[in-house]
Amino acid sequence: MSTSHLDRIFVRGLALHARHGVNKEEQVLGQRFILHLGVWLDFAAAGKSDRLGDTISYADIIRVTETAFTSEWFYLLEKGAETIAQALFEAFDRVMTVEITIEKPGAPIASMFDTVGVAITRHRAA
Repeated sequence: MSTSHLDRIFVRGLALHARHGVNKEEQVLGQRFILHLGVWLDFAAAGKSDRLGDTISYADIIRVTETAFTSEWFYLLEKGAETIAQALFEAFDRVMTVEITIEKPGAPIASMFDTVGVAITRHRAA
């Protein structure tokens, strides 16, 4: 009898500078974004073998995320999150689900707040 597992690798607080946004100053100066990632896959084999080849490296997840988020310009964080999700699915066949939160703590809004942002969950198409 075969059992599949859904386990999670996570990265919290990945700080990236990018020029995303609808306002001209955001596009010219850029700003800091904080990303939180959850990458769901079965790592039961890694738990038994203790081999990196049976899972996904945190460093590789970060590299793919940084490239996807900073290589092009987006008006909306929603587009940035979708781009990251697709890049993770393309880079890692083992990934079944991704959770991505993008925070924009310096958003140009005339109010007091800690952060604003978006969060998505995407599942690999069957």
